[in-house]
Amino acid sequence: MVKQGWDALAEWRDRRMGEAGDLWHRTLIDPTLLAVLGPVRGKRVLDVGCGNGYLTRRMARQGAVRAVGVDQSAASIRFARRREAARPSGAEFVHGTAARLPQFGDGTFDRVVANMALMDIRDAAGTVREIGRLLAPAGRLVFSINHPCFDIDDGSAWLVERTPYRETTSRKVERYRKERSVRIRWDVAVGERAFTTSYHRTLSTYSRLLRNAGLAILRLEEPSPTPEFLRESPQGRFIAEIPLHLVVEAVRIQNAPRQRHPASPRPK
Repeated sequence: MVKQGWDALAEWRDRRMGEAGDLWHRTLIDPTLLAVLGPVRGKRVLDVGCGNGYLTRRMARQGAVRAVGVDQSAASIRFARRREAARPSGAEFVHGTAARLPQFGDGTFDRVVANMALMDIRDAAGTVREIGRLLAPAGRLVFSINHPCFDIDDGSAWLVERTPYRETTSRKVERYRKERSVRIRWDVAVGERAFTTSYHRTLSTYSRLLRNAGLAILRLEEPSPTPEFLRESPQGRFIAEIPLHLVVEAVRIQNAPRQRHPASPRPK
């Protein structure tokens, strides 16, 4: 059986993520993301591409005065609301397109988080521009993505070479500059597959998107495997050498005009 889109994956992802995230999020990506984000107590926080909302609820329980999760997948939002109803945290969940959130006024949020979401959003330019509008003057955006330089979906792979005396690990990368959409296969069960679309963009493109939205990069981090990830994932020892993810912190540029021009060309 073949299914299409994030709605088709919602139930499977909800089971995998639970209330703490799957292995890759819990023990590889999230520790760095949360360290960069810092305390959220007393902050208004937006979680873009929230999925089942585990991170949104976590921030609500950590003292955010408002924690809102938004996702374009209606099925994912249903799972997020179901979990919230079962164990209330105070988090809110909105079904909508991140590039257009008119229900929120300018400067509504002190922090915006996008955890492994921007590379799966077609209108990344519109989304980042909308985030720039929603951030308070001293607000910060923290997001994680597949590393644009090392994890290029169909254009990258591990190379492990063994000789009688040593083993070397490297990362093969091709077509880095060719921005494009990629069909991603998910094996959700025996005989059942789902497909979603991801978008490869260069590091320069992400930088431009931020600058056009009145944001400047303050910090870049490349998550390293935790001891648990090293034990549990066969890729752990490789990722200890070459990172597959990137965490970015961006802040508003003082006095930068809010950008409202049309979205830049989309990957094809």
